[in-house]
Amino acid sequence: MVASTVQQIADQNDRFRQGDPNIPGTRFITAGIDHLLKRSETPVAEIALLVTQFDDFTDGNDPHKEREFGAFQFNSNKCFWKIDYYDLDYSMGSDDPSDLSKTCRLITIMLADEW
Repeated sequence: MVASTVQQIADQNDRFRQGDPNIPGTRFITAGIDHLLKRSETPVAEIALLVTQFDDFTDGNDPHKEREFGAFQFNSNKCFWKIDYYDLDYSMGSDDPSDLSKTCRLITIMLADEW
């Protein structure tokens, strides 16, 4: 992929992760995260903030430079977040993640053992 396209996707992913309503997509937490939050009586907003503030991108967790994955600790649990690219009705992958007119993002926040 051309470097400018990769940078465009990375910028869009950052904006989406940080809540920009101009980047179409959906946010999802897994059953494990839901259970963890309920057990600890923690609002979803608290774990969402960790994902929003994530900026520890390295060659190890971001080899494609798209900023579509992150790992973090929450209440002594290893957690991941992952952004995937779909077409507008989420029926298949997007053929051009940089094109917002035909791409919706899905960010999933999960426990590492749910991967």
